[in-house]
Amino acid sequence: MQANRRTNTKPEVALRSALHRLGYRYRKDLRLDLNGVKVRPDIVFTARKIAIFVDGCFWHVCPQHGRQPTTNEWYWSPKLQRNMDRDQRVNAVLSEAGWQVVRLWEHEPLASAVETVVAVLNRGSEHVSDVI
Repeated sequence: MQANRRTNTKPEVALRSALHRLGYRYRKDLRLDLNGVKVRPDIVFTARKIAIFVDGCFWHVCPQHGRQPTTNEWYWSPKLQRNMDRDQRVNAVLSEAGWQVVRLWEHEPLASAVETVVAVLNRGSEHVSDVI
């Protein structure tokens, strides 16, 4: 598992690059300490309080591409469940703190992902708890 990246995955880098080309400035992998919970969104717009996560299909159990492992299922099933529980907890903590949460899947086309993020950025002060 050491070879699996936590940051700078290809979909994340592509999204950051596209947003930067459009003139948006952000922080990457910024640690937020909210109510005793440490959160590290992939992309953070601090002034607008928008946290963006680019979730991997395997690690976050994508409904389209996620699959239950057949090898070492005793290890992987609880691990993947903990990941999903953590995602829900992080969403709740961020929302309670007034942040907008955007979760994108790694398989989403780049144009679609950029469009989603730009739409949330342009909404301004409207509260969006989850955009998928």
